[in-house]
Amino acid sequence: MLLDRYEPDPKFWAIIKLLAIQMEPELGQIDKILDDDELFQLIKGDLAQRHTHTLETGRNSTPVEAGLRMLAVKRLYQFTYRETEWHVGDSLVLRWFCRLYFNAAPDHTTLNRLALDIRPETLRAFNERVTAIATELKVTRGRKLRTDGTVVETNIAYPRDSKLMADGVRVLSRTLKQAQVVVQETTRLAAQTFRDRTRSARNQARQIANYARRRSKIAKAGMKKAYRRLVKVAQASVQQAQTVLEALQTQSTQAATRIIGVLETFIPRVEQAVNQTVRRVFQEESVPAQEKIVSLFEPHTAVIRRGKAGKETEFGRKIWLDEVDGGIVTRWQLLEGNPSDTEQWKPAIDHHIERFGKPPNLASGDRGVYSPGNETHARKKGVKQVVLPKPGYKSEARRKHEAQAWFKRGRRFQSGVEGRISVCKRKHGLARCLDHGEDGLDKWVGWGFIANNLTVLGRTLVAKVS
Repeated sequence: MLLDRYEPDPKFWAIIKLLAIQMEPELGQIDKILDDDELFQLIKGDLAQRHTHTLETGRNSTPVEAGLRMLAVKRLYQFTYRETEWHVGDSLVLRWFCRLYFNAAPDHTTLNRLALDIRPETLRAFNERVTAIATELKVTRGRKLRTDGTVVETNIAYPRDSKLMADGVRVLSRTLKQAQVVVQETTRLAAQTFRDRTRSARNQARQIANYARRRSKIAKAGMKKAYRRLVKVAQASVQQAQTVLEALQTQSTQAATRIIGVLETFIPRVEQAVNQTVRRVFQEESVPAQEKIVSLFEPHTAVIRRGKAGKETEFGRKIWLDEVDGGIVTRWQLLEGNPSDTEQWKPAIDHHIERFGKPPNLASGDRGVYSPGNETHARKKGVKQVVLPKPGYKSEARRKHEAQAWFKRGRRFQSGVEGRISVCKRKHGLARCLDHGEDGLDKWVGWGFIANNLTVLGRTLVAKVS
């Protein structure tokens, strides 16, 4: 049964008063913000969907209020789930903040399940409400808008075709071992069908890595032979898996259904890894980035080249964000592949008008966002100062336009978004996503920006009070 909150414990408050414990001012302001009932109801709505009768029956769950606040603590301080459980259980202040009182801190696995139950759309609505609170408290007035993109890397090893195929063979072989007991109870398949080829694949991948360190013609020829052997091993494993999959599809047991799901997921991914290896190594074809798979376990990962110094190629997802005056991030969007920055300007302007009911006085982006159509769109929507520097050649009229004082002030305002991105990466975990899947990445990014907004709100309100 889903509980809303724990009842306040008089003994707990007596100890807080006796020891004269005070919450750190910034955390105290965040505590007040999270008391908002709309925020509470958004999270409760998702947690109530776990089972059909979650709200009426079953053993008592972790209260919604405690779960929400512990997940907020996790991203505010960049803890793991285990660290969150330990720190909250160990601290009277965090027990106070999370409304746990003297109740046991939820296990880290429970926190993980709570996080999985919350949808990306809910976090966007949560952030909309946080933005509304910031507007009500006059932390932001929506007079300025700056927009920019960054990359959040997925938690994968550096992608190599040899490693992808070796991993694929390992996963398929492991799954076939699990399927062997289920299949052989009803169907007689040759023992060769369940052969474990993991060691063969691993040895060939190791040979490829050794050859890759050398540049001689002999090494290149040896690497090609090793690739050919590895491709054959991977293809044989795929053939085995397809045979077992056909046998399993005649069964309806829970174990068979689970194994079918794994095989149907990984067989196409391993086939894609084999296909791109054949094209690249044997046909000497340059495989386009959008046709590549760079991780069997995070297949949504894109290859992104932005020409950044020291990091020409990144593996993850491109994120677009909008920030308004006051340091509040009002919107984020996961982009497919590596689209042009010019496509992100119109949605940013339109969302700002929808959110605040009026256009910003100033809207800015970097050179990649510039286009005559984008400038025209912003002006038609009522933006007075459009700050989009033109790349490349500039006419004399354009140079004079960008030399105006208001344009230069807008450029200085735009540069602040890089600082916001840097803080979110260093302090709130947006450098690398540790959750799985596309939804996991979306929620990881959402919690990062929500943690940023709560921190900014807390700090600004403390400064106003003092």
